[in-house]
Amino acid sequence: MEKTIRDHLFEWADKDYQKFSASLIPNINNVIGVRIPQLRKFAKQIAKGDWRTYLDQADSDYFEENMLQGLVIGYVNTDVEEILHYIVKFVPKIDNWSVCDSFCTGLKFTRLNMERVWEFLQPYLSSENEYELRFGIVMLLDYYINEAYFHQVLKRLDKVQHEGYYVKMAVAWALSICFVKFPEPTMMYLTSNTLDDFTYNKTLQKITESYRVDRETKELIRSMKRRK
Repeated sequence: MEKTIRDHLFEWADKDYQKFSASLIPNINNVIGVRIPQLRKFAKQIAKGDWRTYLDQADSDYFEENMLQGLVIGYVNTDVEEILHYIVKFVPKIDNWSVCDSFCTGLKFTRLNMERVWEFLQPYLSSENEYELRFGIVMLLDYYINEAYFHQVLKRLDKVQHEGYYVKMAVAWALSICFVKFPEPTMMYLTSNTLDDFTYNKTLQKITESYRVDRETKELIRSMKRRK
């Protein structure tokens, strides 16, 4: 009998990695324990075959089943509108930061379709759902912190108002990358913004953790922390 997708996943399970991986994602309890490189390899194989049937019928009971679907979408070779169609179907399945961020990293078709994907992302950047919003933010930090979109990115990030921890952390992460790539305008933004205290201070912390920021600048950034 032919092995199912799930059979393969359990065959590749690593108990030690399962414990480690599960500890990094505290809000889920369905991790099999398959390493990401193995999932990527499997996703590439699926993307070369009948990937549409796979995506239309794929199970989502386990963390790795969701991760695999996201990776496959990143590897498929088709037109931009069909990829966006499958992204729309997949995003509601995202329930943790790990699947979200790995999914976004794989959507490299964005680089050849910047305007279309920017337009596509706007509803997600206004979503009230924590992981839909994080998806939008991580897409910005992966692909849009550049000369053409930087100022629009800052405006979008400043408009984010959501109490979700993984939204706040994504905004802080994105702003720290803005600072590394465009220090002067981002510094101006940090002196006048509408960020809540947690997100603002996390942004400063992430900037100081970057090896691409010099010691003197880090001292200045630390001095800007908001005190209660």
